[in-house]
Amino acid sequence: MQPVTGTGCPSTAVYRGGAVSELGRNLRTAREAAGVSLAALARRTHYSKALLGHLETGVRHVRPEHVTAYARALGVAVDGLYGPPQDPLRVAHKWLVSDSPVTAHNAAGRRVGPSLASELERRVIELRHLDDVVSGADLLPAVRKELSDAEYVVAEASYAEETGRRLLTVVGELAQLAGWVASDAGQYVEAQRVYLSGVSAARSAGDDALAGQLLSSLSYQIANVGDPADAALLARSAVKGAADTSPLVRALLLERVAWAGARCRDRDGARRALDGVDEAYEARSPAVAEPEWVYWLDRREIDVMAGRCLIELGDPAAAEPLLSAAIDAYTPEHAREVALYRTWLAESYARAGEFDVARDVLGKAETAASRLSSARLHLRVQDVARLLPGAA
Repeated sequence: MQPVTGTGCPSTAVYRGGAVSELGRNLRTAREAAGVSLAALARRTHYSKALLGHLETGVRHVRPEHVTAYARALGVAVDGLYGPPQDPLRVAHKWLVSDSPVTAHNAAGRRVGPSLASELERRVIELRHLDDVVSGADLLPAVRKELSDAEYVVAEASYAEETGRRLLTVVGELAQLAGWVASDAGQYVEAQRVYLSGVSAARSAGDDALAGQLLSSLSYQIANVGDPADAALLARSAVKGAADTSPLVRALLLERVAWAGARCRDRDGARRALDGVDEAYEARSPAVAEPEWVYWLDRREIDVMAGRCLIELGDPAAAEPLLSAAIDAYTPEHAREVALYRTWLAESYARAGEFDVARDVLGKAETAASRLSSARLHLRVQDVARLLPGAA
């Protein structure tokens, strides 16, 4: 893979590891229940037999148009292929094929008001929370669509100054989410592009905290797949640019500094940043307003990051209790996060020489990965597996 100029960040790399998604299983189950072969379905849908097989086995990502094609060819309801009504993946795909509020406002004229800004603000929160339970490759198309619609309104509509500021903030928040889920899906070049476009929108809106969040999110990606020294510089720049911000935002930005420092093997710098995270978190107060996008940062998440940093800094034994306690506190719907954190727990055991325990923990993460469309998770499983004796 070739680096992106000036970042050390690799180019787009989509994982094609053959993981069977729940949706792929549903498509295959419906086809087999109808007594239709792959060859016959290919004739009915005009998709190739090979593509259909790849959709059903997880080699290719299932898109909403694929689901629609199956439903028409098999004479079944689209909803039935998605599974239970409240299944998060079903919600994400329905979001993609439904009309957005921008469509209705376009029909009413170019002038938009606060009501559209409020509706888009509500929708970005809903999408952000879907990311807790839907993998990046599944959520990315819906986020792309929402971001495109919001950018169109900002560029083409007319509005009052305050409404414009709110719309720009929505664009910035959607860009951060789009970058995050694109990175989770292995689309690193796209993630970098939308992160930087979001910084421009956030700065135009006068939202320094959001600009810092976007830059630190890009720093996190570069620390993982690019040059950690570049990531450290970018993370520190984000903290400096958002100097007058709320405690939780500061804690989040410092977490990214700590991670980049740990990846650089800068023990003192990483530990200072982790101390700063703790201080900022303890300074939080109900009297201080926090942006909604920092809702997920709690003591458990801070402990996970501290544990990850300790592993990078060569202290896996200290990392284990932090990671174990955090993993035990998660609920089942957070399958991707639990699996990711199990890879770090497995790494802590592997680096401490406890290989049997490491294999057991990594096996649980690998089982979850087979059901999730997350390049980040699949790559972590592969990386940790290489630490175990007998790995190829």
